[in-house]
Amino acid sequence: MPDTASRPPLPPLPQSFDDPLGRKIIELHVWSVGEGLRGTEAALLFDGLCQRLVIAGVPLWRAFAGMRTLHPQWGGYAYTWWRDRGVEQPMQFARGNQYEQELEASPFGHLRRQANEQSDVRGPLLHLRRQLVGSEAQLDFPPLKDLAAAGATDYFAVLVLFGDGKDASRGNGIGYSFATDRPEGFHDDDLVLLKAVLPAVSLAIASYAGHRIAAGLLAAYLGEDVGRRVHAGAVERGSVEGIRSLLWYADIRGFTAIADSMPGAEVIALLDEVFEALAAPLRPCGGQVLKFIGDGMLAIFPFDNATRDRTCRRALDAAAEAMRAVDRLNAARREASKPTVAVDLALHLGEVQYGNVGAVDRLDFTVIGPAVNEVARIEALCEPLGCQVLVSTELAAAVGATSRLVPLGCHALRGVREMQEIYGLDLG
Repeated sequence: MPDTASRPPLPPLPQSFDDPLGRKIIELHVWSVGEGLRGTEAALLFDGLCQRLVIAGVPLWRAFAGMRTLHPQWGGYAYTWWRDRGVEQPMQFARGNQYEQELEASPFGHLRRQANEQSDVRGPLLHLRRQLVGSEAQLDFPPLKDLAAAGATDYFAVLVLFGDGKDASRGNGIGYSFATDRPEGFHDDDLVLLKAVLPAVSLAIASYAGHRIAAGLLAAYLGEDVGRRVHAGAVERGSVEGIRSLLWYADIRGFTAIADSMPGAEVIALLDEVFEALAAPLRPCGGQVLKFIGDGMLAIFPFDNATRDRTCRRALDAAAEAMRAVDRLNAARREASKPTVAVDLALHLGEVQYGNVGAVDRLDFTVIGPAVNEVARIEALCEPLGCQVLVSTELAAAVGATSRLVPLGCHALRGVREMQEIYGLDLG
């Protein structure tokens, strides 16, 4: 869609910064660089920018900043500022077709396409302006109609691209929009000021966003606690610490046969559904998924003397809820004529080494110790003992006498010298 806005092109940036407009540009540049160096949170930075623009004489009524992100759940973040109430709660946009379609239908989607289609586009900044009232009003994007109905008179959108800008469809940049309710709209100096300072502001926001993206990716791939430790600098091979933890090990029974009977894409979808059913109950209980191992899942519940008993009770609650979630998943899959699964789960207490293990250029932040091997051996007894959830004698001693635990006798664990007393968790 060509940009047929009736407004003339933006005036160029000033050649000298000795006049009032130039001094405003310099002041905002210096402020933006300082905020970026401090790593100021994006919402606070955007609020500060809008406030300073108003002080500089720009008649802002509403402002918006949005960017894509790298996160398995969220496709992007956005911040909206209003003259009478500042920045609203930051918005998160779930990944999926709805987000992509709304983005494509927006002024930013238009600017992205313009950047890709026009070989003569130069520089990191593209813009679009629309008059929202009067005979020259142009309400050719859905958001513009809402803004005009709410009292806005003029609209200015800017896309600041990072990198060389050759593939704007990747969303590597920040989109801004500014609206005013001043009857005559924005003046040229207002837009020149925005055009001049937004690249520096974008670098400051990118400084914070890069830190946030790194933290989010580490948490998604390594777990919240491990991700936080690695992001804080715990990256040295062999740097470990001893912790006391409840260990949670789950595995899909007979998974090899299931995988052999299904197309690959359906196997992955099944694993995603099962792992979500198992992981969801852990989140409110302090459990942390440490890793997925094929069709298995290892999680930990670190504790100290003061929190041991509560941690154990919460882990048992989470185990029972996880099995109910698997039952609900199986019911839905049967209704859809899809294969169902049985999940075995073992819980154990022990001292483990927690930290970095591996090669000099490829590390794993994990737990090591006899207790880790023992919980896997206990899980292997689920099928022969006819129980979905098995509990070690150490955990049973921590929670004390309870009708939830059913004694199943002493059993040999492969590779473990002494027989171990095992308990089943009553899920009724």
